[in-house]
Formats: sequence, C-alpha cells, structure tokens
Amino acid sequence: MKQQLNIDKILAKKSLGQNFITDKNFLNKISSYIHSNENTNIIEIGPGKGALTKFLVKKKYKSLILIEKDKILASKLAQQFIHNKKIKIENQDALYIKYKDINLFGENIIVGNLPFNISTQLLFRWLDSYEWPPFYSRMILMFQKEVADRIVARQNTKNYGRLSVSAQSRCKINKLMTAPAEIFTPQPKVQGVILDFKPLLKYKNIDFSKLQRILKIAFSQRRKKIKTNLKDYLDKLNELGINTDLRPENLSVSDYCDLTSIS
Repeated sequence: MKQQLNIDKILAKKSLGQNFITDKNFLNKISSYIHSNENTNIIEIGPGKGALTKFLVKKKYKSLILIEKDKILASKLAQQFIHNKKIKIENQDALYIKYKDINLFGENIIVGNLPFNISTQLLFRWLDSYEWPPFYSRMILMFQKEVADRIVARQNTKNYGRLSVSAQSRCKINKLMTAPAEIFTPQPKVQGVILDFKPLLKYKNIDFSKLQRILKIAFSQRRKKIKTNLKDYLDKLNELGINTDLRPENLSVSDYCDLTSIS
C-alpha cells in the first residue's frame, strides 16, 4: 500500500512563492482581525498546509472557500476537511479564478498570506472591477513590507506612486501588524505586513483602466514635472486648478481621480 504523505512534511515550492506560517500565536492574532457571522463567505487565498484555516474553521461562517493552486496541498486539505460540508476547496490559480462562478451570496471576506511573487498582481485583480462596490466587503492580506509600504504611502513621499493611488482610490487601507521573517518556513529575506482593505464608494464611478493609463504616464519619470509627463492633459490640469510645476508624487489621490473623471 502506498504511504500517504503527511501534510506537515510537504516542502514549500519556490516556484509558487510559498512561505508557510508556523507561529500559532501570530496566526491567532491574524484570526482575531477577521470578523464573520452566519452570512459570511470567507475566501482564503493560498491556505497551504491549512495553518490559518484551522483558526478560521472555528469561526461563524456561511462557507469557507480555500483557493489553493498546489495540487498536492489542495488534495490534502480536501482530505483534512472532508466532513465539513461548508468548506469548499478550489484547486485553481487565484489570479485567474472566476469568482462570480463561486456561490458567494452574502458578505464576502478575502484573507490570505499571499505569495510574494504575485501579491501585486492579485491585488490589482481585486481592485480592477467594473462593478463597484466589488463582491467583497473586506480583504485582510499579507504583502512583503516593501510592497505594503508602497500601498499605504502618502503623497509627497518617495514610496508614493501608481500602486498607492490605485489602491487608495478603491479602498480604505489600514496596517494591522508586521510579520517578522522568523515566523515563516522557509524564512524569507524580508518581513511581511498585514493590511486591511475596505472598499470605498467615493470614487466608485472612476474608470479604473483610464486611471491606470494616467498613472503610468505620470509616474514613468518621477523627477519630471507633470507639465512634462502629463502634457496631453494640461488643459484638464488647469481646469482643476492643479499646479503643473508639481511632480507626480505631489498630487493627491483625489487629484488623479478628478483628472480621470474629466478626461
């Protein structure tokens, strides 16, 4: 008889950007930020060996959906939770899964220790929605510190850029906690940061794709003034009363959204 592989013995795959959290106190702290009820669908991205999942199953929820790309881990999770009919395992890539195809009636919360190598792509996947507010009411996600710093950066700072404006135009974002490298296996060279995202309605009518085009042009040469970078938008900038001698990082999220609205 073929011996079953113990899930704890499965090694992280570098190709999938896997870093498993092993610190139970830290996992418990993450779990404490996730508030749910009987009408909540919790969507966990990259559950891996199910370390955080073990805390999530103790919560109230309508369904717990585990999206795991790794075929072996997905199979092990299915075996582990085979008797819980409210848990559904999706052996798919979170970047390409069609979330509308999942039964998500009710409140939806996305949680996850995101693979560092695709964390930004995943975030844009959830921000770039023609329907706003989106299908989720909250996201609690881990990013490597460098990316998190850019996401929450404020105008007039060196980290402020396209990622900052994009994320902050869509969500109110708060930093919850720092994840030291020591809590992961294998141990990465960088720290992680857990961020809390709540969709904003202030800019719900913004054409997000158009905003991306403007931001890409504006931040393509950060040190140049916007009258050079955004020369095709000078009339609109003047209409908004924005000083064209400013540099891209000097414009607020509102400035970029207003420019997008009238362009």
